[in-house]
Amino acid sequence: MKNNKCKVITGVNTRLSYFNGWEPVSINGGKERYSVSVLIPKEDKETLDQIEKAVDAAIEEGMSKFGNKKPNKQAIKLPLRDGDIERDDEAYKGHYFINANSITPPQIVDKNVKPILDRSEVYSGCYGRVSLNFYAFNSNGNKGVACGLGNIQKIKDGEPLGGRTNATDEFTTLESDDFLA
Repeated sequence: MKNNKCKVITGVNTRLSYFNGWEPVSINGGKERYSVSVLIPKEDKETLDQIEKAVDAAIEEGMSKFGNKKPNKQAIKLPLRDGDIERDDEAYKGHYFINANSITPPQIVDKNVKPILDRSEVYSGCYGRVSLNFYAFNSNGNKGVACGLGNIQKIKDGEPLGGRTNATDEFTTLESDDFLA
């Protein structure tokens, strides 16, 4: 396998938010894409270090997008964002986040790398590893590094995000079927 300097596989404490891995969605009227916001704990220095190196590699590989001059990182859009600063959301506190998307569906597997078929198994709030591919862009005057979504490996369940609740938390078992009478 060729070593891709622009690719990162996140650590096991990564959490999925705004998960759209089963069906593509249009965001702000754009082309339909599979997408996820990847929450990376600020303590996960290994993953964050890998992301920094991959972003640097994407800038190097995409120099033509920047007029063949290395851009100042403050002058371009970067994919790694600070949840404490940019989101007023408890789930993002203490995390960096990256929005990753793709026009092709990700493969979604379990801890044993077996395909997950039950769509309710993977959701916003569960933990997983995500394959991320960084690339340079220059579109309509916007320049920077974006993040493509590769594959997803679910590691463990987590508190659902976005108000999702389980039916077992909302309902009780009915003792009889007298209500049909």
